[in-house]
Amino acid sequence: MTRFIYLIIGFVLLACSAAGAHELRPAYLEINEVATHHYALTWKVPAQGDYKMALDVLLPPSCMQDGDRAGGFIDNAFITRWQAVCEGGLAGGVVAINGLASTYTDALIRVVNFDGTTQTSRVSPDYPDVVIAATPTAMATARTYFVLGVQHIVTGVDHLLFVFALLLLIGNPRALLATITSFTVAHSVTLAFATLGIAAVPQPPVEALIALSIMFVGAEIIRSDQGRRDLSSRYPWIISFLFGLLHGFGFGGALREIGLPQKDVPLALLTFNLGVEAGQLVFVAAALLTMAGVRLLVADILRLRLRLAYVIGSVSAFWLVQRLAGF
Repeated sequence: MTRFIYLIIGFVLLACSAAGAHELRPAYLEINEVATHHYALTWKVPAQGDYKMALDVLLPPSCMQDGDRAGGFIDNAFITRWQAVCEGGLAGGVVAINGLASTYTDALIRVVNFDGTTQTSRVSPDYPDVVIAATPTAMATARTYFVLGVQHIVTGVDHLLFVFALLLLIGNPRALLATITSFTVAHSVTLAFATLGIAAVPQPPVEALIALSIMFVGAEIIRSDQGRRDLSSRYPWIISFLFGLLHGFGFGGALREIGLPQKDVPLALLTFNLGVEAGQLVFVAAALLTMAGVRLLVADILRLRLRLAYVIGSVSAFWLVQRLAGF
């Protein structure tokens, strides 16, 4: 049983080494009504090098393209701009993303009406279209960005591995609560700073340093197993706060990739962060329950903890080398 548990845990963590961090890059469509029933469209599709995802926009039948499309590669996306005239407007019409059903990505659709009201919706491979509301609500924007926050933390394998390493490092429940809280506060601050443009940090070095932070916590688990006690063992909340600032810039980079609604920036930022926290709390609860169950099955829990630390360190070292090579 013990060897089987080692095998499963090792396989899962090593599989994480092939996963991309913060890989939240949905397509993004913005439709601005610049005059009555006249729309300017901006369509951003994730791209890698000279290749972009084969996705396109399907407007209601009442819409006709006005002029030619103009587009090109910018950073990691292919951005296309054009205009369209929709008889009777978009209200009640269906906007769809053609080709989305055959992918694993999502798309955000943001409609800005001439009167300033906005509708932000998320479409997925299972539901690749959305009905444009006549009277958009802020609740729809809040729901969209909350789901995106949950999705980001669930697919952000390196963030979850960092939190899991903290759970292994800290045994005292009160210290664990203080550590998770300080991590949350720190990354919430830098998430806001990065998203609002108050502080700008290049994303590749941030990603590399996040991998280094996981390596650091893994090394601290090994040091504590050897009976060594230093600042990180006595005051782990300080370490989690400092590294939380770093992880917040990672969240901010992902949020900048998908874009924010200009008139609902505070609401979108708040609900995205709440989604991140909700996903993180669910993960912590699941991890603690799993660890409690493993303690009932494994006699030598300290040896298991030490081996997990080495696996965490190996995975994060691989990430570090991979991200440094990608500079």
